[in-house]
Amino acid sequence: MGSNPTLSAIFEYLNLTLLMDELPLDKIDESWGILLNAARQVRSVAYCPYSKFEVGASLLCGNGEIVTGANVENAAFGSTICAERSALVRANAMGFREFPRLVVSVRTESVAPCGSCRQMLHEFAAFSGVNMKILLHGERDDHIRLTSIAELLPHGFKL
Repeated sequence: MGSNPTLSAIFEYLNLTLLMDELPLDKIDESWGILLNAARQVRSVAYCPYSKFEVGASLLCGNGEIVTGANVENAAFGSTICAERSALVRANAMGFREFPRLVVSVRTESVAPCGSCRQMLHEFAAFSGVNMKILLHGERDDHIRLTSIAELLPHGFKL
């Protein structure tokens, strides 16, 4: 993007993140730390007997409330739900639809949301007009990754 000043200016004006930032874990502010602790805690209740890959997610809602979710696997793999969608569905059932921040936490190196999760996150971001900031955390990393839904899925599906 740096070679296209017009496009860079548009992204800056819209406050979109162009590149995923890596920061030392001890450099995140308290508000991200609270979300990270919630994601770490809920990760322990993930139901993942097949992959053994525990994922926890925490959403910051527009009103300041935090809603969490964990992955839930199923023998019929198509019925499996990721932690990010688990949190989204739970928040939606509580009447929340604006989410400025999301944290995804795993025990391995950090991972980004899958395609289905990206699409659902994109739809809620588009609905609310908020470019959701996303923190990716892995227990084996000494850093976190900061990104946004606009970076992870710049041209999401719309009807």
